Amino acid sequence: MQLKMWVLTGAAVALWLAPLVALDKRIGWHKSIQGLSLCGAVACAIGSGNIARKLADEAEIEALKLRAVKADVEDEIATEVYVSRTQRQQEAEAILASPGEGIEEMRERLEALYEPESEEVEVALATTTDASLELAKALYEEVKEARGAGKANTWIIENILKMKGRKFAEGKAKLQSLLNQFEASE
Repeated sequence: MQLKMWVLTGAAVALWLAPLVALDKRIGWHKSIQGLSLCGAVACAIGSGNIARKLADEAEIEALKLRAVKADVEDEIATEVYVSRTQRQQEAEAILASPGEGIEEMRERLEALYEPESEEVEVALATTTDASLELAKALYEEVKEARGAGKANTWIIENILKMKGRKFAEGKAKLQSLLNQFEASE
């Protein structure tokens, strides 16, 4: 479309200038040729203008489409953020309103969920429930037997606590917390 517009514009200019440059004014039919040439130039200019207007309308429609898509995306993102925030608020309200459990205990559990690297929280959680306390006692008994048999801490961490490689440092901290927890009570 743009090429056609530029060709018509060029033709209009050429038809406007051709009679002025190419024809001799002394020839009788010069004025009639000049009139026809000017009519052709005006027709080409009108055609070029119509094409330019159509291209401008199409560009405006494309801009409107682009703005509508952008607005839809922004609206979708805002909706997702609102829903997420509402869900988190409902979860927090449910935790605070739940009967039978202390707020401090729930806070510690939530911290443990979001910060698994914290050994202090893990130890606090391990001591909060009876089942985990029994499990910790059984594990301590195994550790105590292995130490009585002369096994090194490295062997205990790798074979009893099952923490090798990347988890070795975590196993070391767990062994120390087990020893601190149960040796103090003996």
